[in-house]
Amino acid sequence: MSVAGAEPVPITEASRRGVSRLVSDAEGGHATILRRHSEPVAAVIGYAELQRLLALERDLVDVALVLARSATDTGRRTGLDAVIESFGYSREQLAAMDEPQ
Repeated sequence: MSVAGAEPVPITEASRRGVSRLVSDAEGGHATILRRHSEPVAAVIGYAELQRLLALERDLVDVALVLARSATDTGRRTGLDAVIESFGYSREQLAAMDEPQ
């Protein structure tokens, strides 16, 4: 079960159930959303579900980067020499900096 189908439970009820039962339920794929004053404040989920959500987050970050790149890409490319020159150096000057005096 995903977090979307999690059971909302007041914290007082979760306390009555006990940590062991909440963890056991989470291991079995049953997520629990803990509520305080009817507002969700925490979730008890299984480790496999956490790993799945973290992988989804990484994938979404990658997709966002690709979309941002494609939306802003003008097709213009800048060569390395042009970048080096924009900082006021040449390749030869940079290479000489690496050599011991």
